[in-house]
Amino acid sequence: MRSEVTVTFKDAAPLRIDLEKAEPMTSEAARAWLDRQFTEMGCEPLRPTGKVLNADKVVVVAQAAGPSKFTDAGWAGEFARAASAALGKPVVHVDVPAMSIGY
Repeated sequence: MRSEVTVTFKDAAPLRIDLEKAEPMTSEAARAWLDRQFTEMGCEPLRPTGKVLNADKVVVVAQAAGPSKFTDAGWAGEFARAASAALGKPVVHVDVPAMSIGY
């Protein structure tokens, strides 16, 4: 089965991160990784209630990282592994300009 995460930024070609040969991350480890990135990058919750869903974290962390952070293959691979595990989906598309996730 295909396993990949694609991240799209405005005015840029989609970034495709292949996870076929990557070691899967547990959902617990994925949430912890996303939590760390969310905090380190100074991200803010999308919802006025302050509740942050896993999908929100994935989008906001991708937005905060920007295209430049994804040039670091190690970081991009960890992001993809965490996004896939946290969302429980083998194929994930993160559309940063639309602030949405597709499967």
